[in-house]
Amino acid sequence: MDLDTVRTFVAAADAGRFQEAAAELAVTQQAVSKRIAVLERKLGVRLFTRTPRGAELTIDGQAFLPHARELLRVADRAVASVRTGHRPLRVDVIASRVAASGLMRGFHRAHPGIDLDVVMLFDIGTAVAALRSGAIDASFRAVAAPGRPLPEDIESVRVLDEPLQLLTGPGHALAAARSVTMARLVGHRIWMPGIVPGTEWAAYYEDLVAEFGLTIEATGPNFGSDALLDTVADTPALATFMGEQTRLVWPAGHGLRRIPVTDPTPVYPHSLLWHRDNPHPALTALRAHLATTPTRPTAAPDTWTPSWVLPG
Repeated sequence: MDLDTVRTFVAAADAGRFQEAAAELAVTQQAVSKRIAVLERKLGVRLFTRTPRGAELTIDGQAFLPHARELLRVADRAVASVRTGHRPLRVDVIASRVAASGLMRGFHRAHPGIDLDVVMLFDIGTAVAALRSGAIDASFRAVAAPGRPLPEDIESVRVLDEPLQLLTGPGHALAAARSVTMARLVGHRIWMPGIVPGTEWAAYYEDLVAEFGLTIEATGPNFGSDALLDTVADTPALATFMGEQTRLVWPAGHGLRRIPVTDPTPVYPHSLLWHRDNPHPALTALRAHLATTPTRPTAAPDTWTPSWVLPG
């Protein structure tokens, strides 16, 4: 279906007169009439009825109008998808309160003139597919989980090693500690209902448990961070892990403690992923900005990441 005829139909429907539609489209009134006639022959129905007041939509024209508008919207999005310099940089940060979101806020402060479109995709498979299709320009992930190498056309660079902290309520046995070693965590119940099998963070914590003999429970429904904080605050036997840069706020009465973990410090590795043929000019600016991140990956011997994590 010719988009010029569809665009002419929508213009005529909005204007109510072929003459006004012609002026808007910068064509002659005769050209508008011909395009409408072509579209009517194509569809096999009449779209307009001529009246003393102009042109009114028939019942068929009214039925076709919303679909015609959607055709034009899809066409505009298709054009915008390849005009990378004229659309926002689309970046997946997984969730709004995690470190990746903070990295993008820092990028926005440093480059306020770059338009951003921040999205949140749960699964790494969905994120990689979106990168390959051009639906997004970049994604923050921990890569690559065992047995799931990235496709050859997806590039990655490790941009942030985020230390884990232990979060406890005021009645927990470790609540008064200024820091806690990995060995001291053995035997304590660490509750993390947000761990979903098959995700990269599930693979990370599975290796953490295997390496240090920890007890991590992912039981029960995940009602979100507020419910997690409420439960940890009220249950002396439970604690949870939290990234150092995860931004959460809780009532003062909760008395929650964030305690650094040491000997070694487990760090969660955040990488930036993008398609190697993505030409968006702002992607280069984002990568350059992340290269100066203060908490870039290091080879410090007192930190731990799984063996499958890509080097920094």
